[in-house]
Amino acid sequence: MTARIERVVTEGVVDIDGTEQKVDNNTWIVGDDDEVIVIDPARAADTILEQVGEREVLAVICTHGLPDHVGAAIEVAARDEAVIALHPKDKTLWRETWAETWPDIEMEDDGIFGVADVQLDVLETPGISPGGVSLYCEALGAVFTGKSLQADGPGKLGGEYPALPDQLTSIGGRLFTLPGDTRVLPAHGEEVTIGDLEPHFDDWVSGSLTRKPGEGDASAEGPLSDGTRVAGIRITPGDE
Repeated sequence: MTARIERVVTEGVVDIDGTEQKVDNNTWIVGDDDEVIVIDPARAADTILEQVGEREVLAVICTHGLPDHVGAAIEVAARDEAVIALHPKDKTLWRETWAETWPDIEMEDDGIFGVADVQLDVLETPGISPGGVSLYCEALGAVFTGKSLQADGPGKLGGEYPALPDQLTSIGGRLFTLPGDTRVLPAHGEEVTIGDLEPHFDDWVSGSLTRKPGEGDASAEGPLSDGTRVAGIRITPGDE
């Protein structure tokens, strides 16, 4: 069977000053009619497993340890006794959601996961979190970027960049070396291609991402763009 990519969007409701607002997350499923790997199971495990159907879940891979990436990881993995993979530098974040468990596999740069007739290559892309990774599938022409890179550029955490130099180094050195037609499949929002985003890299490096509103930055995000400002999540770069 030929491998394919499927997307499941799950919703979370948060309350700000008495007003409920919605945050969406992408969970990605890679596999064929028999077996799959689930990437970033955010929430609503039943919805994700409904999409999986009778196929065997081989692994659950979390590109980051943030709550909106791992909230359904345990339940999705448990159905088929699948392994859970996370970079070791994000284990502290993992324990904020799952205080009494640890992931089964500590991912490392250049690690490989196989499913159906394709493989997923692990690319370390820290910045949003110390242990952030992306997963590149050459055969399917796609890279799963978590929060590292999204359709509007580098992802944010609570409207901010925790370690922007590291993030830009990751994007330039790992992601923008991929073919231009590679699909960028992020944890939030719609997909784009590497070729769509790469021409903006010099502007990002020159400071366009950190200009204050009114100083030429017309793309300032609202507080719910990634759901983390509301949750009060803060990361100290270098936590392990």
